[in-house]
Amino acid sequence: MELPNNIDSKFRYILIAAKRARQLQSGARPLVQAQTKKPTKIAQMEVSAGLVPFEIIEVKTPDENE
Repeated sequence: MELPNNIDSKFRYILIAAKRARQLQSGARPLVQAQTKKPTKIAQMEVSAGLVPFEIIEVKTPDENE
């Protein structure tokens, strides 16, 4: 599996696609034209195309606050 340029790990890719698939199952409109009706595949296509925005939040540890 080749990751899109803006995603740093397979784990993050799966998390983003899974969340988007849940949105599609809840009634969100697809951002790409697809022949398939499967939300998971559509979500993967959208993430690979860079159409799903996401933000990486840095968590500070207690040691960094000092």
